[in-house]
Amino acid sequence: MKRRTEFTLTLATATAITLASLLLPARAETDPAAVVNNYANLALAGYSDALATARAMDVAIDAFLASPSQEGLDAARQAWLAARNPYQETEAFRFGNPVVDDWEGRVNAWPLDEGLIDYVDASYGTESDENPLYTANVIANPKFEINGEQVDASTITPQFLAETLQEAGGSEANVATGYHAIEFMLWGQDLNGTGPGAGARPFTDYDTANCTKGHCDRRAQYLAAASDLLVADLEEMVANWQPGGAARKALEDADAKTGVAVMLTGMGSLSYGELAGERMKLGLLLHDPEEEHDCFSDNTHNSHLHDAAGIRNVYLGEYTGTDGAVVKGASLSALVAEKDPALDAEMRAKLDATIEKMNAMAERGKTIEAYDQMIGEGNDEGNAVVQAAIDALIDQTRSIERVIAALDAGGIELEGSDSLDNPDAIFQ
Repeated sequence: MKRRTEFTLTLATATAITLASLLLPARAETDPAAVVNNYANLALAGYSDALATARAMDVAIDAFLASPSQEGLDAARQAWLAARNPYQETEAFRFGNPVVDDWEGRVNAWPLDEGLIDYVDASYGTESDENPLYTANVIANPKFEINGEQVDASTITPQFLAETLQEAGGSEANVATGYHAIEFMLWGQDLNGTGPGAGARPFTDYDTANCTKGHCDRRAQYLAAASDLLVADLEEMVANWQPGGAARKALEDADAKTGVAVMLTGMGSLSYGELAGERMKLGLLLHDPEEEHDCFSDNTHNSHLHDAAGIRNVYLGEYTGTDGAVVKGASLSALVAEKDPALDAEMRAKLDATIEKMNAMAERGKTIEAYDQMIGEGNDEGNAVVQAAIDALIDQTRSIERVIAALDAGGIELEGSDSLDNPDAIFQ
């Protein structure tokens, strides 16, 4: 009898362990703390890819500057384009993480008054009531004034760009750092309006032996400094998402419900106010190529697609890196499915529909016409392609709002946009 009792207890214990092992994965998938932890892992993976591709771009830029040629400039441009994709997918971590929001303007601020940095076409104009540094042309002027004070720009360094020139004079239009400043330095102005063609800066703008537009040595200093600074800024953000880093710690120190709210705030705000509104609908309403995000390189169709992909990544709790490696774990999708499977299916379908419309826009951008042409006045077909993507973003935001309610993540205020909420205001 004793031996039988021991066997019975052992069998019961084994059964309990087996049941526990079956239940644990489901519990982990729907544990809000695990969802938030995986979100931080996605952020680390995304920013790490952004850093790796920025470093590759920096190498390509250094090689080009060491021996300027058209081939070298083309290689640097391709490296910039490659670096944009992973960074854009990290934008879904904005709008709810203060560490990211306080930093983001250093790397992706736009639009910029490019006359602050370098020579511009006469059509750009010579002055702006809103920006005294509209045509400061730092590359051509080693000394200039900011708010009446003399500035020594004889040597252009990352520190000078970050501490003196970025948002100089308190103007947000004075963007001196980040992806778009580098984009301008590689492509130059796009003077084609809503016609075909991107910026066409010649490589000889950097060739001191055959210099065009003068100051080729200072132009090279600026490009090298801006590229180095972007790498340093991305290194900082990668560190912020490492274990013990400021961004990850802020989430860990808050309760899991707050972390879920942060995730949904980023998804909804990027989807609606930022992407559908400020980056897309505004330019479409005005038919203004100056309102496109990557306006010098005509890469806007790709940037918008990867923004949308980043939103879906956060919901699904999954990210595919530039090397094909997959980071995957507990997700908002699993949380929602536990409470309302139909809503989860709806949210997934809306995210997929947005990607489908963005892919259609991106394919048009590659094969037919650039984004600035799509939003041009009188281009009904192009306008419709952009509007379809905007409509999909708005539609998925309505589902994000239902998810917020289902998860009881109240108190969230998503970013809005006059171009969507009060379009008449933008014409006043």
